Amino acid sequence: MKILVIEDDKSVIDTISLSFKVGWPGTEFLVANDGMTGITLAKQENPDTIILDLVLPDCTGYEVLSTIRSFSNTPVIIVSALDEETDVIKGLEMGADDYLTKPFRKMELLARVKTALRRQSIAASDQVTQVCGALKYLPVTRQVLFHDKSTRLTNTEADILTFLMQNASRVVSHSELSIAVWGKEFEHSANTIKVHIRHLREKLEVDPSHPAIIITSQGAGYSFITPA
Repeated sequence: MKILVIEDDKSVIDTISLSFKVGWPGTEFLVANDGMTGITLAKQENPDTIILDLVLPDCTGYEVLSTIRSFSNTPVIIVSALDEETDVIKGLEMGADDYLTKPFRKMELLARVKTALRRQSIAASDQVTQVCGALKYLPVTRQVLFHDKSTRLTNTEADILTFLMQNASRVVSHSELSIAVWGKEFEHSANTIKVHIRHLREKLEVDPSHPAIIITSQGAGYSFITPA
């Protein structure tokens, strides 16, 4: 497995490296101390996962993430000292697969990387097109076709939509969604799901402020209504 770490703090890099040497021997590490080098390595080396800091010497991690998402769907896990909810939401909305705040627990980082890789592997092996009414989801390309409009989803958006479609017309709880997508519940998982749901609505709904496909059941979760 190949991990690209885009981080300028040597102590953090050493901590991440040691975590994988102990918990996941044989991992190949690529390190970029600035954003532009990180983007170049992401293009050239095709890593399995990218661990990204948001505060970099030459640009923001958000800018790096946006550029990487223009050419790659490799799982990106943000690891940052920025712990405000707005920071987390922005990172997820821009296409990060997960967000972990510093200081982080070493084994939790490993677990989140493994979860991201497992989700990507499952998505790659499940090539069956899903159809619910006028909406069609193609796992191979992670595209949604709806009324002659084609929209591409991030890994996490695709996982959430797939689970909702498989449970159409039933209220799916935040807990169920969290376990289906990440393998467990974690702190702020409900808020994280809320961000991805909003992003899905922006991509799928005619009027995202008055959704007709992904409906919120206040305090309970979400349900997928098969569109005509």
